[in-house]
Amino acid sequence: MNARQRSPWLARILAKSPSPTPAPAPRVPVELPTPLTRDRVGAYLTRRGYTYRLDEDGDITGTWDGNRFWFLLLGTKQEILQVRGRWHRPLPDSGRLAALQIINDWNRERIWPKAYLRSEPTGLALYTEVSVDFSPGATKDQLEQMVACGLGTSIQLFTSVSALLPPDNPDDLEGMDDNGAFGED
Repeated sequence: MNARQRSPWLARILAKSPSPTPAPAPRVPVELPTPLTRDRVGAYLTRRGYTYRLDEDGDITGTWDGNRFWFLLLGTKQEILQVRGRWHRPLPDSGRLAALQIINDWNRERIWPKAYLRSEPTGLALYTEVSVDFSPGATKDQLEQMVACGLGTSIQLFTSVSALLPPDNPDDLEGMDDNGAFGED
């Protein structure tokens, strides 16, 4: 096949004309990580319209869907941010095995949040934790994503546990299906 017999598209591909110089890529400003501070966490919560306060230890705390959450700065340089949640409902000691099975299933199938039970004077308390080490600092997006992940995944777990465990009030057993879970009507 000679040059005259080539199809037009093939001739363009095989042509030895100089290629145009590519335009330089636009410069996108890059946000550098900055140190983690309680003020940065509080500013994000405020931007989202969330209500929170500082507890007696100076930690940010608030309630989401009736569940208590803390935003803790841990580590020797307060470089670790932990979003810790506590389910609003205490569990009786008799519910320990069922709760542990649900939590173990959750922890086995998902990365976040870590979940555990703790004995307290009012009964068993269900806690969640999402922790991230921000030693080199965090960008605004990284900080916001971590806080949203801690809140969102914890609330998902609490909702899941609520659907799988019997209600606090035995009169609420009405919506339970044959498997002992609560479905939608």
